[in-house]
Amino acid sequence: MPLARALLTLGRRGLFTPGPPHRVAAQLNALRVWGFGLAGELRSAAARSPHRTAIVDEDRGEISYGRLLDRAERLARSLRSTAGVRPADRVGLMCRNHAGMVEAMLAVNLIGADAVLVNTGLSGQQLAAVAEEQRLRALVYDRDFAEYVGAVPSPVERLDESRVEELVRQAPDGQLRPPPRDGRTIVLTSGTTGTPKGARRRTPSSLAPLASILDRIPLRVGERMFIAAPLFHTWGYAALQVAFALRATIVLQRRFDPAASLRAMRRQECGALFAVPVMLERLLDVPLTEPVPRLRVVAVSGSALFGGLATRFMDVYGDVLYNLYGSTEASWVSIATPAELRRAPNCAGRPPHGTRVAILGPDHRPVPAGQVGGIFVGNDMLFEGYTSGQHVRIVDGLLDTRDLGHVEDGLLFVDGRADDMIISGGENVFPSEVEDLLARLPQVREVAVVGVPDQEFGQRLAAYLALHPGERLDADAVREYVRHYLARFCVPRDVYFVPSLPRNATGKVVTRDLPYR
Repeated sequence: MPLARALLTLGRRGLFTPGPPHRVAAQLNALRVWGFGLAGELRSAAARSPHRTAIVDEDRGEISYGRLLDRAERLARSLRSTAGVRPADRVGLMCRNHAGMVEAMLAVNLIGADAVLVNTGLSGQQLAAVAEEQRLRALVYDRDFAEYVGAVPSPVERLDESRVEELVRQAPDGQLRPPPRDGRTIVLTSGTTGTPKGARRRTPSSLAPLASILDRIPLRVGERMFIAAPLFHTWGYAALQVAFALRATIVLQRRFDPAASLRAMRRQECGALFAVPVMLERLLDVPLTEPVPRLRVVAVSGSALFGGLATRFMDVYGDVLYNLYGSTEASWVSIATPAELRRAPNCAGRPPHGTRVAILGPDHRPVPAGQVGGIFVGNDMLFEGYTSGQHVRIVDGLLDTRDLGHVEDGLLFVDGRADDMIISGGENVFPSEVEDLLARLPQVREVAVVGVPDQEFGQRLAAYLALHPGERLDADAVREYVRHYLARFCVPRDVYFVPSLPRNATGKVVTRDLPYR
């Protein structure tokens, strides 16, 4: 993004609002000394607005920026002196959305160690595998996960919530100095089709990445933000980074409960919500006995908006929805605004300034507009690589997202994962196209369509549908509906009705756990 545009964007969002000179000087100095990572952003926010509420936690209440920094520093000193955590060590965090998770992330970052954000949906066996593969020095976890942590090898220092609180209280005196290396954040891929991989997140070197996001999503300094997306997920973590940079007030709840979330957003007068798409579905399921929260921005990411969800949500909550398409590896690719989602509810929007997107064919050359090809992206926040050393394809500086898509009237559309596309009787079929169509049926609450082996055609489609309570639908009606709108090879031969779809903690369907596969 050009410097002039970045400065203009940051100014519009309130980052250059005048303040007490000594506070502004301390704010800028914190970024100069500590950088633009999570710890630097917190120090900057605490220097400028130490008494502003940083987090509203359902267990602890309101926590100011100054208090949050003090607790994070105390925990960092104890992790270093008691648990022996050193720069470049890796510390796993298996926590839900609460202030303790944020404090632990910050403490690890302050030491210069790497925080490994662990999916709370992992089994004990998966957790043990992650601990071994990531060579964890310590593991911070919520009490809910004690039985899973038992599978972790004993050399790993295991710290539950009570032990962490002890470390904060008993922290040795001293002053933290910038570590010899910046701590990295390692986000685990979703693992919906296999073992999660560790992806090293890049530390921003300036405010340019923030400006790119704020250019498309109009968040403001001092925003009150409800972060419902899991903090261990790329999107929840990104929301945290944006919140600190904007000196926002973050509202957290350990578990997403749609009715409780609506009450919290009304009570805390939240102007912004960060969520994953399935959460919007759940919010729409709540009977509205009170006015909806007065949200200015609802920012979602993590999976596609199928079946007119964008339109249905905006019809109730207003034109406030922003859909960011990205991945753990690419950070962001494009962002759809409310106007774009009204125009094309299933679009992924346009790339922000400073981001390059290309649709390439098998020969790595751009394909004509409207033609499907691989989505390749370049921006300032591409990940630094997998911790396993596994490589990703880079073409002319652009990362292969492994998604297929096309551009139509200037908007990006994601047609599905390259691995998900099937060939049935010689025809290329995208399960996502059928999913989107079936999700529009009023009886359908959620749907997944996958490819399964077929002796005659090579592969065929199987559809899994969960219906709204009291609704009825039969397999023949489903097939006829698809046959009416799509080609014959898109008609699912297998149609299964299930109570619900198996999802991970970020709302993605875990296809390997679908029945009858």
